[in-house]
Amino acid sequence: MGAGPSAGAHVLMDYVDYASPCDDDALWILDLMRGCVIECGIKEVHSHVESFDGKQSPPGFAAVVLIDESHVTAHCYSERGILAVDVFTCGTHDPDVLADSIHNAMSSEIPGLRIVSRERVERFKGD
Repeated sequence: MGAGPSAGAHVLMDYVDYASPCDDDALWILDLMRGCVIECGIKEVHSHVESFDGKQSPPGFAAVVLIDESHVTAHCYSERGILAVDVFTCGTHDPDVLADSIHNAMSSEIPGLRIVSRERVERFKGD
């Protein structure tokens, strides 16, 4: 790989002490991510969420918002209180701005939520 500029970046955030802020936290997190995408001026292409009741997969959810520049996802193991959020853009929008918006919105609604890791990974590195 060369040392040229990248054409995209991922921001990966890991949280602990996640506790559901409402009865349907899967839909809540999807709506939160969609709202942050809109607030940041990014075009949503599609969104979907799946809740898991623990019968075939551990209890929790997976949510995705496809954007015209890539995607935003959230994966949660609710019994363990862990949540991973992934923000990937490969266009003109800075994923850190969207990640900050999501982090701030979640932190204001979920008392005790703690971020334990945040990493930015450059993608599509140029030559």
